[in-house]
Parts: sequence; C-alpha cells; structure tokens
Amino acid sequence: MQIRWKIVVLIAALALGLTALMNRKTATAAAPQAAVPSVKTPTAPKSGKDAPSSGISIPDTTLAINSDKPMSERVVHYEIDAKYNADKHLVDATEVLTYHNVTGQALDHFPFHLYQNAFQPKATFVRDSKLMGSRDTSYATWEDKFYGSEDIKSLEVVGQGDLTSQLQYIAPDDGNKDDKTVVDLKLAKPIAPGAFVQFKIAFQTKFPETQARSGWKRDFVLGGQWFPKVGVFWYGAWNCHQYHNTTEFFADFGVYDVKLTVPAYEVVGASGVQVDEKNNPDNTRTVTYHGDDIHDFAWTASPRYKVRESTYQSQMGPIKLRFLMQPAHWSQAERHEKITRDTLDRFEKFYGPYPYKTLTVVDPEPDSAAGGMEYPTFITGDSSWFMPDGFHLVELVVEHEFGHQYWYGMVATNEFEDAWMDEGINSYTEVKVMDSILGKNTSVVNMAGATAGEREVQRLTYIGVADRDPMAQKAYDYSTSGSYAGVTYGKTASVLLTLEGIVGEETMAKAMHTYFMKYRFTHPVKEDFLKTIEEVSGKDLRWYFDQAVYGSQVLDYEVLNVNSFPVNWYEDKNDKKDKKDTKKGAKDDTLYQSYVTLHRKEDFVMPVEVEITFDNGEKVREHWDGKGRWTRFGYQKKAKAVSAELDPDHTVQIDRNDFNNSFVVEANGKPAHKIANYWLFITQFLSQALGWWAV
Repeated sequence: MQIRWKIVVLIAALALGLTALMNRKTATAAAPQAAVPSVKTPTAPKSGKDAPSSGISIPDTTLAINSDKPMSERVVHYEIDAKYNADKHLVDATEVLTYHNVTGQALDHFPFHLYQNAFQPKATFVRDSKLMGSRDTSYATWEDKFYGSEDIKSLEVVGQGDLTSQLQYIAPDDGNKDDKTVVDLKLAKPIAPGAFVQFKIAFQTKFPETQARSGWKRDFVLGGQWFPKVGVFWYGAWNCHQYHNTTEFFADFGVYDVKLTVPAYEVVGASGVQVDEKNNPDNTRTVTYHGDDIHDFAWTASPRYKVRESTYQSQMGPIKLRFLMQPAHWSQAERHEKITRDTLDRFEKFYGPYPYKTLTVVDPEPDSAAGGMEYPTFITGDSSWFMPDGFHLVELVVEHEFGHQYWYGMVATNEFEDAWMDEGINSYTEVKVMDSILGKNTSVVNMAGATAGEREVQRLTYIGVADRDPMAQKAYDYSTSGSYAGVTYGKTASVLLTLEGIVGEETMAKAMHTYFMKYRFTHPVKEDFLKTIEEVSGKDLRWYFDQAVYGSQVLDYEVLNVNSFPVNWYEDKNDKKDKKDTKKGAKDDTLYQSYVTLHRKEDFVMPVEVEITFDNGEKVREHWDGKGRWTRFGYQKKAKAVSAELDPDHTVQIDRNDFNNSFVVEANGKPAHKIANYWLFITQFLSQALGWWAV
C-alpha cells in the first residue's frame, strides 16, 4: 500500500535538489505471537479427487494461473454472490466459505474479519487515527459519509445448523468493546484435523466515502475488504487482528468464485479472471470472476472507465493486462502500460515468475483516497490531469503496487505483525527496479535540470523518525502514523540497501531471488528472511540485524576534524637555508603531520570507511570498526590532508546526517552562493503559486 506520494515525493524532490548541491546525494484471538519456527514448504492440498467422502472440498482448478497444478496449500474456497446498489453504496450478498482444517488439531471456534466496521466513530481504526494521524482522513469532525459497516445477517454451519446467535465481537488487540472488526464464532462441535467445514453466510456491507483505499467517491467504488473473511490459524492459535489505522491484511490462500451484479452501465474490474457475463431484466449486469491461489478478492466499478487491454508474455505464459483509466487521464494510459511491462520484466528477471493469467491496473477517481493499493492480480495507481513526463509519480505508484503482487500477494507475510516484510521489502525492490528502468539518480524526478532518485526519497522518509521505533514491531504499536511509514517503508529500504554494501550487490540479489522462490505461497516470518540472507552470503549478520531490524539504534558518524602542520613547525621560518632552497615554482619538500578524527555520535555501531585526500592528489582509504566513540588516523607526508569523506562509495543509506560525513579544510564559497540562489528561486516560485491558488 502506498503512502501519500503526491506530498512525499514533492517535498522529497525539493529536499533532494538542495542536498545534491551540497554534494551528498497478532496478537491472535487467544494470545500474541511469540517467536516462531521457520515456515515449511506446504504439502500438496487435499482437494478435488483427493477430498474426503463428505463431498465438501476445495477445487484444484488452475483456470486463473499459468500452471497445470495448484501452487499453494489451498485452505479456503470463497463462493460469493453479491449485488451492488450504487445509489446507496450497499452490497447485499451470500457467501459460502469452505475451510480445510490443515492445522493438525480440532478447531472449536472461528474468528472472522469484518473490516468495514472500522469506519465508525468508536472503532479502534478511527480512535487511533485521531491519536496518531491517518493516511487520508483526519476525522476532525465526524461526518455521515465516513460511516461504513459489515453486518452478518445469518450464519449457518453445514451439519450444525444456524449459529448466528453464537457470533460474538472480540477485541484481541486492545479490548475496545466498541470495535466490531473481529467477530468470533463458537461451534456446536469441533472440526477434526484434516476435515472440511462449510459456512453459509448472508451479509450486507455499506461502503463509506473512500477511506484506507476502500469505498465510493461520486460514481466510483473500490470494493476492498468487503466480505467476512476468516482469520489464519498460525503456529497453534488463531491470528485475527482488529483493523487499525496502520495495519493491513493477512489471510490464507485458496480459490475465489465471485458473482458481482451491478447496474448495467458500470464498467467493472476485479481480481482473477472473468469467466462469465450476462445482462439481467432489471437493467443490471452480472459479471463472474474466478481466482486460484490468491488470498483476497477486490473489485471496482465506474461508468466512466476507458479500457485499454494487451497481452504480456511472462516466463510461465501469457498475462492479460487490463487498464481502467479515467477519461481525463487517458493520455497517460501508455505510461501506465509501459511501466507495468517494464516492472513485470524486472521482477521476473530479478526475483521469479509471475504465475497469474491477469493483472488489472486501475486509475481511480481523482481525490478518492483510493490511489496506491494492492490486491491479488489487482492494483490501483495514482495520477492527476497534470503529470509531466519527467515527474515519475505514475511510474512510482504502479511499480510499487505491482511489487506487492510478490511480497504481499505471493509471499504473503503477516502485515499486522511485520509490515516491513511487505511494505519495506517492496520499497527496497522498488529502488532496485526503478533504478534499472529510470536511472539511479533520476527515478523520481528528471525535468528542467532537476533530478532525484528513489533511494534518497526512501532515506528522507526515515531520517526524521530514526529514533522512534524498530522495524520488528507490530504495525499497530508504532508511536505515530508518520513513524510507521518512515520506519516500515523508508528505514527497511535503507537498511537493505546498506546491507548490499556489507554482503555485496550480487549476493543480495541472489538472496532476494532465493527468498521469493523458497517462500512464495507460504507465510514466512522475519527470521526466514534474515536467515536466507545469512545462508546465501555465508556471513553472520546478527550484529547488523540486532541493531537495524530488532533495535531502534541510530547511525550517525562524522568527520570531526582534519588538520595538518609541518613536522618541523617549531624551527625558525626565516632560516636562510630554507630561503635558499625554496624557489619560485619549486616542489614543496616540507614534511607534514596530518590527522583525521572520526566520531560516532549515536548508538548504532557499524564498520565504516573513510577516504582522505591530500593536496598532491593522493587518496588514502582507512577502515574503522566503529566500536569506540572516536578514532584518529595520522600521517607524515610531503603533502597536507585537505579533506576526508566517510562512506566514499555511498553504500550506507541509514546514516541520519550525511552533511557531517565530509570535512574540507578550505571551504569553497561557491556552492553556498548557488544554494542561496536556488532557495531564493524556490521560495519566490512557491509564494507566487500559493498566491495564484488562493485567488
């Protein structure tokens, strides 16, 4: 899911321009999760012909994937028949959920997510948004249009009867009795290990005006997190968190068969492949979709979409690309397709194949808070009517959201508890992919002489909150939404980019490919990822992970001082012999003593390199383990040390302050003058723009 790119990128681009001138560009429903063992590759699912004699099973279909057999352990099968009332923003639906108990133990209760209940004034989502800030809605005052709901009208368990009365709202994370985003069902009799159970549910969902990338705006709707969804039984307990303002999602893989009935004038897009479409006598249309080996289903409808379609030949087979564009943004359809194709190409080359037969890219309603969102085989971009070619917002958002098809969609980590394993790893691969497509220093902005690169944008989102929270923390436990975003996205990307400098770029690339191929269609945990890097690199990296991933230590090294003086400074400078030997234009044979002092200002301990330059052009590199608070290097040369630079190869992305990484003995005033002129131009331009906007 994307943070508010329009604001972040613009601010970051301005900051980067100035910086460049300075020359340095789960809780479970029962208990919280403890340390868990590595995830094992799933066994082949018992479905179709392997199903027990009860007659209930989960399909082993491959209609929606370029594979002749299932790719995941299919735990769930959702069959949903939904009708959307566009005037009231209501969905009335029936859901048949088939669940396969692969847990190895009997299950006597099942928790369900009811995400749309988050949009109510006493819900945890809204309460936390007012406390911590939210991505898109301030909730300064409560308005009726913010209200959303998800009500189970009836629930029958096949073989056990109507158990609607056994539903009970629970709040496993914070105890908020007014939060209705998780409901627990107590069964009449437990479901045995290996058995199947089927739930027949009737429900109604009311969408709010778009919040958290779900809901309506004018005649547009994004149907995200819209149906009752069962939790994940994970490491001996149910994992079904409440919906918080900083949390996203976690679900089991399976099969989806969804019928959507909408007004006949609507243009529809959804997860999976479209398998049927028919017009109804009541001026509605029913569109049917099927999805294999996915863990969620989303859809969109608008009467004004313009459609662009094409085919991409992937490593596993053809992919139907479908772009649903706003009419005002139709001129950008080609940009959307190009970045989608380029991104697909890089992900398949760098990390592994994309197995699905479809990918739908949605250009959402302007000002809808629906931009920058991911669901299996379905993403939303973010654009506007004015989008110059050199400003790469379209490319950034589409690439980022497609990346989630890998780290959220296929690897499917628990975003409630380790959001960085999706958002952060995705932000890291975003840097790698965007560097490859648009250039290391031009992937964000490349226009009118101004350039900015993605890795610096990621770093800038992090450094302001560097001392707040660790990466390895439940998403709802961050101090603020800003800290969640800065650490989960920016810090993770910067930590992994810095890791490249430790293990080598090629080794890191191999580790990322190994991790994806090993853990796709499973639910790995952080140690699976970290151990993969250690195994591939052959290095013990605990010293780094303990600080960068599990800790909140801050890295800040500085060049404290550089000075030089003649070794024989105490001798009489008027000595006649010295005068005789010193001729105009003659080489200075004076022997100088030079010192370079480095200082570790903060608590992150990491080896660093420093490059010292002398006035004869000679350069010397030194290595410091960083364990002390400071160190000093000394030299005797017939040349003076004139400058020193820490991290000369610019591999350390987590240093909080780059401005103190270098020291020049004799300052050059020209850059400062240039910066002053740039700043004068920027402030005048912004003042005029704001004046025009206010009129």
